[in-house]
Parts: sequence; C-alpha cells; structure tokens
Amino acid sequence: MNIILFDTNRSNYYPLSFSRPISFFRVGILTIKEKWEQYFSSVSVKTDKYLSYKFPIILKDDNIWINAKTIPSTDLYTEINNLRVGESLEKDGELIAFRNSNFEKSKLNKIDSNVKIKTIENLTDIFKFNSEEINLDFKFLTEGKKSNDIDDSNRLLGNKIYIEKGAKISCAILNAQDGPIYIGKDTEVMEGSIIKGPFAMLNNSQVKLGSRIYGGTTVGPFSKVAGEINNSILFGFSSKAHEGYLGNSIIGEWCNLGAGTNVSNLKNNYEKVKIWNYQTNKFKSTELQFCGLIMGDHSKSSINTMFNTGTVVGVGANIYGSGFPRNFIPSFSWGGALGFSIYKLNSFFSTAEKVFKRRDKTFDDIEKQILFNIYNMTKVYRNEL
Repeated sequence: MNIILFDTNRSNYYPLSFSRPISFFRVGILTIKEKWEQYFSSVSVKTDKYLSYKFPIILKDDNIWINAKTIPSTDLYTEINNLRVGESLEKDGELIAFRNSNFEKSKLNKIDSNVKIKTIENLTDIFKFNSEEINLDFKFLTEGKKSNDIDDSNRLLGNKIYIEKGAKISCAILNAQDGPIYIGKDTEVMEGSIIKGPFAMLNNSQVKLGSRIYGGTTVGPFSKVAGEINNSILFGFSSKAHEGYLGNSIIGEWCNLGAGTNVSNLKNNYEKVKIWNYQTNKFKSTELQFCGLIMGDHSKSSINTMFNTGTVVGVGANIYGSGFPRNFIPSFSWGGALGFSIYKLNSFFSTAEKVFKRRDKTFDDIEKQILFNIYNMTKVYRNEL
C-alpha cells in the first residue's frame, strides 16, 4: 500500500508545524510518520507547498490517505488496510483515512471506525501522550532483540532497559520500574545522572554530568541535555546543556536553552494554563494544570532566562535579559522582558549556518527558502514590536 499522511488545520499546530509536516512531530520515541512506517513500507506526506521540496509526496495509482494527526495502532491498521478504492474511514464524524488515486475527499463511501483512535488535537497532546507512546514504541523497537550490555558502574532498576550499539553509560542510575528506558546508538549518559522511565534518547545525543530526568521525557537525535527535566520532548538537534528546569514542554529543532534557563509549568494559583493559539489568534485554555514552554525551531534563550507558565515561542526568536518575557513571543523576535525588536533575516541566516556546521549539516537553499516563507507568514505578529 502507498500511504500518504495529509495535514489538516496546520495553523492549530504552529509554531511546530511552521517548519515541518504534522507527521514529523516526535511523540514517544518515534515521529508519527515513523510509527506508520512500522506498518507500511511506503509512507510520504501531503503538506503545504513551501515545505514540499524538503518533504515530498509520493503518488501512485492507488493511494491510502491518512490524517497526519492520527497515531497508528494494530486495530486501526487492520481497518485502514481493508479499505477499498472509493471508501473512507471516519470516527465521530471526522475523516481518518480514505483510499483514492488522488486527494479527492468527496463522493466517498463512508465507513465508521469501530476501534479506539488516538489523535494529536493540540500541541499539548504531545507531552500528554508521551509516556504512553514511549511504552508502545519501546515494544515495537525492542521486541525479539537483545540489549547491549553496560558496565557495572551503573545501577539498573527494572528490566525494561534497552541500550543500542555504541552507547556509553557510566556511574548512572537507570530506573525503569515505572516505565521503559531506551538509549539510542552512539549516545552518552555521563556520570551521576539519574534517569527515571518512561524515557527515550535518540542517536548521537548526550545526557551531561549529574542530570535528573523524570518520566515522560524524550531527547531527540543529536541533542544535549542537563539539569532537571520532566515530561518534555526535544524534537532533535537542540540543546539544554546546563542547569535549569524544563517541565511539560516541547522544544523544536536547532534550539538552545542557555545556562540557568528555567521554565515554569505551574501557575501560583493552580489554575488551568492558557497558551497562544495561532488558529484563533488568541490565548486558549489547555485544560491542563501543568504546561511549560513550547518553542519553535531555531529559537534560543540566553543565560538565566525565565519563561512563565504556558509560554509559546515562535521560530527563530532570540530571548535574553532579566525578568519574564511575554507569554507569546513572535517568530524572528530579538529581546526579552524589556521589549523586542525584529531579528533581521540575514543575521539569522548567518547564525543558522554556524549552528548547522556544528552538527556537520549543511544549511542549504531549501532550508533558507522554508525559513524565508515562515518569516513572511509571521510578519503580522511582529507589527507591534
């Protein structure tokens, strides 16, 4: 089957979907697209045109189109795999999938799903579902496989610990009694670190000396973490390499949290947290008591930056200075609590090239064009700076 994951209501998932299709969100160990690739061999995406050069669609004569916010399961796979041409699968009136040669959703024979379906309806669902998804991904990735050994300097609790080839772990405590711990290939967990599952760390990442990491946390590839982290996801290529607290948060790619950056994830009055929503252009309740920072790609904070509960930072922002900055920071903003100016695109590109080079990556014209489009799409939010 040729599977195409199609985006819907993309503005509801900004700033994280500014720079990627929804199916490239990491939830658990894997991205949504990678989860579907556990079931189907050919999976591509249908997304906005400005992203399509980096994330191309693969079209064939017979295609199954799946709503990109949908998390796969064995039962759902069975229903989707049984779809015939011209049929669609719905749940509570919402389109989940359909089978057609082209992206034509009308005149389909509708079938109601009989299984439980999990979807990412809001950005906060990413960390809300993360513990459960680490458990499910862990089972997929490790079933029938033998973990690599680690030396006796470490203390292991529980038996759901899987270590990939090339991982270096010394004098650490890995507690998998409440959930599995997955340590990817060519990673490092330094001395004195305490990790409590469910936890996942992808390839070429590093947990630095004396880190304290609680369950529900995922560290994406080529990332560095330190300090105290709880129920948070770093998509990849990002760093929180020093002391400071990060909780109930999502950090995009190519971000850097400076030394002593702290994130509040609980209001002093214990009220439900509101965050900025790009679709409604206003603050919207998450219906959650715990919600920290959502940061788009390429954004950075300086030393001792403080983020208030439920802060949303766009793409390419640079935050510094004392005090709490505003709870919604537009893309390509430069400043902090005392005010913001516009981060000029040429200066931003110069920094991005250096950051990519540090990870042996090339900041090419495709990346530049995507960010140029995001810069223009987000101008309206910088008008008041």
